[in-house]
Amino acid sequence: MRRVEHVMGFPVSLRVDDRDVPAGAADAVFAWLRAVDERFSPFRPDSEVRRLDRGALSRAAVSPDLAEVLALCEEYRRASGGAFDARLPGRGLDPCGVVKGWSVQRAADLLAAAGARRFVLNAGGDVVAAGGPWRVGVRHPERAGRLCAVLHLTDGAAATSARYERGDHIVDGRTGRPATALLSLTVVAPTLTEADAVATAAFAMGADGVGWAAARPGCEVFAVDAGRQVLRTAGFPAAA
Repeated sequence: MRRVEHVMGFPVSLRVDDRDVPAGAADAVFAWLRAVDERFSPFRPDSEVRRLDRGALSRAAVSPDLAEVLALCEEYRRASGGAFDARLPGRGLDPCGVVKGWSVQRAADLLAAAGARRFVLNAGGDVVAAGGPWRVGVRHPERAGRLCAVLHLTDGAAATSARYERGDHIVDGRTGRPATALLSLTVVAPTLTEADAVATAAFAMGADGVGWAAARPGCEVFAVDAGRQVLRTAGFPAAA
C-alpha cells in the first residue's frame, strides 16, 4: 500500500508492506492528520488553538488532545531553558514545534493498531518507521536534491530542523532572535513526538543544543553547524 497526500502544508507519504492491513487504515491516518490541521493550526481563525489564544475558549475547556500538546510545549520550554517556546513575545500561540511530530506519531500508532508491522510514514522529511531496516536520507542543508547522510531506521523515528525550507523561522525564545548557529540538526528517537520536539528545541538553543539533545535518553544526533562542521553522536545509525 502506498499513498501520498498534501496535509498541514507539506507532503505526507505512506508505505505499508503488510498485505493484511485494511485499506481503511490509510484513510484513518490521513483523516486524523487533516483533523489535526483544522484543530491545531495557528493560521486558521476557527481552530481550537486560535480560539484559545484570543480568549474565546478557556484553558479549562480545551480538548484532551490540546491539553496534551500544551503540556508537551511546557515540558520542552523548561527543558530547553526557554529556548523552545510556543508563546514568543509579539506572536500568538503556536504549538507547531510539537504538533507535527505528535500528530504523525499518533497516525503511526493508528497503523500499528490496525495490524501494520512493516511501514514507513514520511511527513515532510520527518519519518516514523517500523519493521525495517529502512534507509532514510538526511537532506543536505545547502544543496537541494543532495543528501549529507543516510541512516538505517528499524523501529523508531527521525526528525530534522533546518533553515533550508523556511529560512530562519526557528526563534530562540530566550532572545527573541532567529537561531542561526546551526544549518541543520537531525534527531533519531523512539518516537517522532520526541524526535521532532527535541530537534526543534535543540536548534533553537544553537550550538549548545547539540550536546543537550545528545544527552536526552534514547536520542542520537547528526548536526551541521554554521561553520559547515559535522557533529554526530557515536550511536547515530548512519548507513555504511
